[in-house]
Amino acid sequence: MMTSCAVFRTSEAPSRSTNTRPAAKAPASKRPLAVKPKGAYTNYVRDVVNTARTFTGTPYRSGGNDRRGIDCSGLVASVYTEVGLKVPRISWQQAEFGTEVEEVHDIKAGDWIFYVPDAGKAGYVSHVGIVTEVRGKNEILFIHASSSKGVREDNLYSKYFKNRFVKAIRPF
Repeated sequence: MMTSCAVFRTSEAPSRSTNTRPAAKAPASKRPLAVKPKGAYTNYVRDVVNTARTFTGTPYRSGGNDRRGIDCSGLVASVYTEVGLKVPRISWQQAEFGTEVEEVHDIKAGDWIFYVPDAGKAGYVSHVGIVTEVRGKNEILFIHASSSKGVREDNLYSKYFKNRFVKAIRPF
């Protein structure tokens, strides 16, 4: 079972406009985050996946941002921060970030996948995960923060998730 992250109704989500993100302010003790990859995003995917997997077992905490407790959108933001990239923290902003992957068979490691809370129903995006591995047409693994089991990997085609899937985003 999962608890929703920061949610939005698809009809209420603010529209995305270009070049409206404020410049990131880096904490004095940390290096500045890049708002886009230096080079191809594919060069970052291995680090994204490996970093995400280091969070495995972290307990779920609504609004959490660290290894003491984390929610789904916090996991995405924290992973990308650790690899040096700035991405939105809130799930509705994440759902509007990057480019939508048109076909499920085009999903790749490093893409973000989004879900609704009730299988087969339209509504609001309530959950996000990072694709870690594509093993075949019926096995797409993703890592996410489950409210009952903490950070873990699951299959997009599992009974629980396959009818809740809404869309995939390639962030860069």
